[in-house]
Amino acid sequence: MKLRHLALCLGLLFTSMSALAESTHYPLTIQSCNREVTFKEAPRHAVSHDINMTQMMLALGLKPRMVGYSGISGWKAVTPQMAKILDGLPELAAKYPSVETLLNANVDFFFAGWDYGMSVGGAVTPATLTPLGINVYELTESCAFVMKRPGASLDDTYNDLRNLGRIFDVQARADALVGAMQARVSAVQKSLPAERPRVFLYDSGEDRAMTAGRLAMPQALIEAAGGRNVLDDVDASWTRVNWESVVEKNPQVIVIVDYSEITAEQKQHFLESNPALQSVDAIRNKRFVVIPYVEATPGIDNVQAIETLAKAFHPQ
Repeated sequence: MKLRHLALCLGLLFTSMSALAESTHYPLTIQSCNREVTFKEAPRHAVSHDINMTQMMLALGLKPRMVGYSGISGWKAVTPQMAKILDGLPELAAKYPSVETLLNANVDFFFAGWDYGMSVGGAVTPATLTPLGINVYELTESCAFVMKRPGASLDDTYNDLRNLGRIFDVQARADALVGAMQARVSAVQKSLPAERPRVFLYDSGEDRAMTAGRLAMPQALIEAAGGRNVLDDVDASWTRVNWESVVEKNPQVIVIVDYSEITAEQKQHFLESNPALQSVDAIRNKRFVVIPYVEATPGIDNVQAIETLAKAFHPQ
């Protein structure tokens, strides 16, 4: 759902829930992966990394609390609609921000994730930023890179939205957004047949395929849309697999993630012309479905992905 339409749909629900939501009492302690983060007050100079996390914060009406964002233009094309929403909000780094970049912007809050702007042992992590007065909240789905956790779930996204609501004292807006998302998911699942096609998600890669194991968000999206991720037995998040594994799993549908310089059409052509994949059902029957990066990663557009995938998995 586009942010502008989302705001209109949430207006009445937000108004009705605002009286019920309890205001945040600071200091507030929030669980972030395997850490506890304490906020003495609502952040005033926040930065979000990547398009999905930036959309979350904008959908919660937090643009006035932000000094910028990072990690969008260097990876994904910004649509005209997204550019209008971001207007006036500077991009601090096209790909990865440095510690110096964040300090120069007087940042007091960084919303990012592991493999979404932060890497284990890297320069920008909670361990490096916290001593500098920058609180970090980690994308829940990404916690699989730093701790043992269950498979990816839509609750991961709901948890992030509710935590952001508490951190910034906009609980009513967060609750309304989560409620609207849950209602749309429920509507999809009411009409799903029992049959669950075998699904492979293709992100990128030629020698080996970048894809999603059971700890990455596409696992939850495919399940919610009535499919079965053929790599649901792989205890990993975003990962690479050999093409032999794909052939062995024989997916009936291939989901292509659309982003970067290589188009979805080019990715499909590569898959269709790969000699190693000619026996795969999805290739033989030309069953492909495309979703953009922002829908494949944790965020408010996960619902749109589920609706798109459900129609592709169950065209009847």
